[in-house]
Amino acid sequence: MHEIQDRILTRLANSKMPLSGDLLAQELGLSRTGVWKHIQSLRKQGVDILAHPGQGYELCSDTLSSGMLAQKLTTRRIGRQHLILEETDSTNRQLMQAAEQGAADGMVIIARKQHAGKGRLGRRWHTVPESLACSVLIRPPLPPEKVPQLSLLTAVALHEALSRFAPGIAIKWPNDLLCRGAKLAGILTEMRAEPGRVHAVVLGFGINLQPPADGWPDEIEQAATDLSSISGRKINRIEVITTVLQTLEEWYDRYLEAGFAPVHAAWWRAHAACGQPVRVFDGRDYIEGIASALDDDGALLLNTPRGERRIIAGDLELL
Repeated sequence: MHEIQDRILTRLANSKMPLSGDLLAQELGLSRTGVWKHIQSLRKQGVDILAHPGQGYELCSDTLSSGMLAQKLTTRRIGRQHLILEETDSTNRQLMQAAEQGAADGMVIIARKQHAGKGRLGRRWHTVPESLACSVLIRPPLPPEKVPQLSLLTAVALHEALSRFAPGIAIKWPNDLLCRGAKLAGILTEMRAEPGRVHAVVLGFGINLQPPADGWPDEIEQAATDLSSISGRKINRIEVITTVLQTLEEWYDRYLEAGFAPVHAAWWRAHAACGQPVRVFDGRDYIEGIASALDDDGALLLNTPRGERRIIAGDLELL
């Protein structure tokens, strides 16, 4: 987004009343015509800005700008450097590329739309305009074999953050958040490492905020839901992302200080199938059993008629 347009959005978002074109022009060092052209450009991008005759411009849509995020965030590291995109192929791909070019620990990329978002097992993650796609770069002091714990940490942080907006949210192994059996959010973690050393980890997640205007895409196999529908109120995009990033930083700091035990305990408490009968498709067969535990590598332990099974990957179904 153009820097001037970002400043216009931030100024409108922080005002409790319409702002005149004259005032905006004076503050931005533009002519009234220049302000009008930027307003028109924002409208073409889907931003809902009303013009009140004799009063000025008013921001009505749920819009996120860099200035707004910088003002709202209270984190020390995560999100202090960020990039907000209207549309991209994949926030994970963009951020990993930035990581390889030396991007700082804690950098965040957020997009309103993705046309090549990635899900687990090579699947596509569908990001509609009413959703939020976000990727966070961290450079943890961990060996590569510990990185799967960060996916579980991300799930715990998302669960805690989103539960402040709506009840009934649960984690489903290995990386989904559900509400009443429908998918609310998904997580994909990617890593660049060498033996014994991690260079970069990208924590990617997508959150459904509002129901799509045109309905959920036909190719989505699993039932989907959104934060607005389950909370019964309109969800503010900036409020959600700041809550998520702040909660993620709190859990990451806790993890670096106290290790995996607090994450493990919180994940198991929030798991939809804790002690429940499930079946998991591992790519070849269905394995049925009782979800009895989670190990430190993120594998799910099932009590089956043939004894305990350790499941490292697959699709879980609640029975």
